[in-house]
Amino acid sequence: MKSLPAYLLVALLWCLHWLPLSLLRAIGSGLGRLLFRLAKRRREIALTNLRLCFPEKSEAERRELAHRHFIAFSQAALDRTLGWWASRERLERIIRIHDVKHLSDPDGRPVIMLAPHFVGLDAGGTAISFHVVGCSVFSNQSNPVINQLLYKGRMRFNKAVLLSRQDGMRKILKAMKDGHPFYYLPDMDFGPKESIFVPFFGVPAATIPALSRLVRLTGARVVPVISHQVADGYDIEVMPPWENFPGESVEADTLAMNQFIEQQVLRMPEQYFWLHKRFKTRPPGEQRFYPCFNPRP
Repeated sequence: MKSLPAYLLVALLWCLHWLPLSLLRAIGSGLGRLLFRLAKRRREIALTNLRLCFPEKSEAERRELAHRHFIAFSQAALDRTLGWWASRERLERIIRIHDVKHLSDPDGRPVIMLAPHFVGLDAGGTAISFHVVGCSVFSNQSNPVINQLLYKGRMRFNKAVLLSRQDGMRKILKAMKDGHPFYYLPDMDFGPKESIFVPFFGVPAATIPALSRLVRLTGARVVPVISHQVADGYDIEVMPPWENFPGESVEADTLAMNQFIEQQVLRMPEQYFWLHKRFKTRPPGEQRFYPCFNPRP
């Protein structure tokens, strides 16, 4: 019986996927406005992030940006129902991927798809699955019904290699060696273990330097994948491989990665994932930024 609410939620989401995108987006907009008013904890996390990253903006400007983010985030959350159940034909009309040629290397080198946390991240993953059998890291959910929904959604169009964060780098290296491009999400705070502090919008941020280390171990090419939410769906931008990477050190590479992500955030700041405590882990002796609510991550 504990799973009954989850099954009811899945049934509701399944019904939503039949709606036209315009109506789904309208519902998502209303949901985002409601959550901005009611989800005090997440609203304050977003506003704290925006104060740190955009100190030059007024509080009213940051509040408006956070409001637009809640809308974009909620719309993307409902759009995921399409990735789970809509036909491939419909998805290819809604999610348009550009420069797919960069997803494979002409010299046979491994490819790391660098995908910062924008709201269209899952749409990008769906579009990529039409063209390559990639690998990525899958975070297990506490609810088994929701966990199964997310897992099956990522496996719909090919047998992608999904790894747990606990699997470590060895299994990622094996998957890349076997020819699977790695869809890498680089910009979350996973605590001090294995992280280094690198500026993000001028604020020291605990950042896992896995990108530099993977490239140094495998000779992989780094191909950024930026997912843009637009009025009629998503545009997935596959950028050319980075040149002159890796550089002189792991620290310099990680800084270059964060600076690249900053540039992309400035292109569409309302679509970056501001609801995450990006600056939760602080260097020794530094004050914490986020307001105290219930002791949750």
